[in-house]
Amino acid sequence: MKIHYENLSVDSPSGPTLAETLLSIEADLTITDRGQEIFSESSFPVAELAYSLCKWVSEADENEGFSFDSMSADPGLVNIARRENGWSVTSTLAPGASTCPIGREILEREIRRFMVNVRRDISHLGVDPYFLLEGI
Repeated sequence: MKIHYENLSVDSPSGPTLAETLLSIEADLTITDRGQEIFSESSFPVAELAYSLCKWVSEADENEGFSFDSMSADPGLVNIARRENGWSVTSTLAPGASTCPIGREILEREIRRFMVNVRRDISHLGVDPYFLLEGI
């Protein structure tokens, strides 16, 4: 499972709040599994997703699932659910599509890689990535 983005862009936030900063950072997001596209969406709030995943990894119970509840889109665009054989990623925009179940350690490694990339790339664009904790 891979979380990939491209065409990262930053609009000037409409105000100084974290919510406004998160919503100002978008990219074309794709989630794939074994070369097959599970989910793809342009102009996706990738910083908000990275922030939400960061909170989930650091705060959620190890058996608790994840549902991306965006401030700018319908809930469930990205879901992570525990299955019998591991964790799967799904989206309400792609009914029936799902990643193969993977172990929690592998899932968290990919989430961390995604967060590190978002942190690095938004920093290169002049945005302070203070909201994405390092070392998670």
